[in-house]
Amino acid sequence: HEQLLKMMEERMMDVEQKLRLVKRLLQDKVNQLKEQLSKNTKADAMVKDLYVENAQLLKALEMTEQRQKTAERKNYLLEEKIANLNRIVKNLASPSFN
Repeated sequence: HEQLLKMMEERMMDVEQKLRLVKRLLQDKVNQLKEQLSKNTKADAMVKDLYVENAQLLKALEMTEQRQKTAERKNYLLEEKIANLNRIVKNLASPSFN
């Protein structure tokens, strides 16, 4: 009985040692996962910020493109007016040379 008891105690000690090792490994994994969660939370916040910034930049780009189109239309109209004024001046000047 004593020998059996001693073997059981040794097994218990071995099991306890293995359990401590497993507990330590699990705690390390928990710490690693907590750290990863923290990094993921920060990355998620950064992605949201970038998403908002991207939306603002797209809106600014749309407005800039609209202003460019408006400026191009005004420029075209001004060029037409200049061409018409040049024709008028040419027509007014032509009879005076004849």
